[in-house]
Amino acid sequence: MRILTSDEVLQAASGMIRKPDMSALTLMQRAGYAVAQFCVSNFKFKSVCVICGQGNNGADGLAAAGALRGIATEVFVIILAESMDELGPDATAICAAFDLQPVWVADESDFETQAIQEALNADLVLDAIVGAGFKPPLRGLAQRAVAAINDASGTIISLDLPSGVDADSRTPVHESADDIVFAHGIITFIAPRPAHILGELSSGPIAVSEIGIQPALVPSKTNLNVITGQEVGITFPPRCNEAHKSDFGHVLVVAGALGQEGAAGLAGIAALTTGAGLVTVACPKSIQATVAGFSPVLMTEGMPETDEGTISTEAGAKLNALLTGKDVVVLGPGLSRHPQTAEFIRQLVARCRSPLVLDADGLNPFEGHYNELKRSAETLAVRVLALHPEEAARLLGVSTNDIQKDRLEAARCISRETGSCVVLKGWRTVVSGVSGETWINMSGNPAMAKSGSGSVLSGMIGAALGRHAGNRQQNIDEPSPLLMDISVAAAVYLHGLAGDIARDALHENTVLATDLLEELAEAFRDCGLQMDQGLFYLHK
Repeated sequence: MRILTSDEVLQAASGMIRKPDMSALTLMQRAGYAVAQFCVSNFKFKSVCVICGQGNNGADGLAAAGALRGIATEVFVIILAESMDELGPDATAICAAFDLQPVWVADESDFETQAIQEALNADLVLDAIVGAGFKPPLRGLAQRAVAAINDASGTIISLDLPSGVDADSRTPVHESADDIVFAHGIITFIAPRPAHILGELSSGPIAVSEIGIQPALVPSKTNLNVITGQEVGITFPPRCNEAHKSDFGHVLVVAGALGQEGAAGLAGIAALTTGAGLVTVACPKSIQATVAGFSPVLMTEGMPETDEGTISTEAGAKLNALLTGKDVVVLGPGLSRHPQTAEFIRQLVARCRSPLVLDADGLNPFEGHYNELKRSAETLAVRVLALHPEEAARLLGVSTNDIQKDRLEAARCISRETGSCVVLKGWRTVVSGVSGETWINMSGNPAMAKSGSGSVLSGMIGAALGRHAGNRQQNIDEPSPLLMDISVAAAVYLHGLAGDIARDALHENTVLATDLLEELAEAFRDCGLQMDQGLFYLHK
């Protein structure tokens, strides 16, 4: 989902890319119903208080109040104005359409009246004071209203943005001294702005409703996207009735070593659980039975091994047979850093013509051999490099701090230099694609900082690529680079969302990598609901 500046959203809302018959009033009404849907989906409440400014954000708040009247037992409306004369025609029309009877606040002292205090005691308090066009600081009535909202005991929901926040700011709000609303949840419209992604505005749910606009058609200065269930819906459309397992790709997972059997099993099962049609795990022969024992649906291939139980260089002789008929290759989880294994990895990467996911020990052999990661003219298929900041630093010959100072640029740099789709893992994982697009992921949490999580992610990426690369064997046109990038981004979001669901069901200290696999079905259902409702979550 495209990240737009406040000016770009204004351009979209002003009619540049919307249908001619879609009026501003219609957009406001759609926004109001989206707010009601968001509130019902995420919070329990009986009473609602909506505090509205005089601009378009206030009009969205009035529309939300109207939509919530059929849901809540009580809906209070406060407008920061003296009378209806100070409102625009759309806000006036909404008030008339829903027969709203607002309480007018023309002076700061009005906040001390009994009517206002009663309204502010509502279970749900909606902040609709100022929207995305606002530039700090707040003054006068708006400033006092923000203080009143923050003092309220109910759940606080901000429409568009928490009042007081600059939509185009990339600075976390806790580093700002400005007066702002501290929201438990945020719903914005048309497209997210930089502050939604980089401002750390709320630990609660943040959602986007496009309200009938197509923000992807707006030229963007940010050159950034955020991953939501929308990307998952694009990557994993419903299966047709005539579907065959070969339609969803045959994923080859090359992984594991003696003592690292779990990494191979997790990656293979993750690929199957995410939708791959077939999965073969190639591993050292001595652990083949153990890996096969993880699931009866895994196929396995025993590989020649070293005395230490890792894949040896002799396995290179099996590469042609191993790669034949495979749509995607996942290379790396638990392979070890044995010199012979490293040599085998470099051979496989040089000869692989299918989409390739390199993770963990699949990347280590390229320290000092960074140039070998660059895609040649004959290697047309996408490569995905899934890196921790430490691994990225080793490849580039810089410090981890250098990577973390500007994660976006670090990911883009590696992507440009290798011609690969780069997944720079960590808090707010960055996906920099070969299409030139970059995504930021906001799902996921510290509970996922456990062994095996990376193996699960690499298997999921393999399955996501296989969903479209599965056509390779049927001589159907290759999927576009953008679609393959979106597929990688979708897997990253699903992985984080499964982690969020597991944390909420369990506890952040008890979540295991296997729990991510258990919660994948719920994560898919969540993304399907996002597509059905047209309400897309940056995080929940």
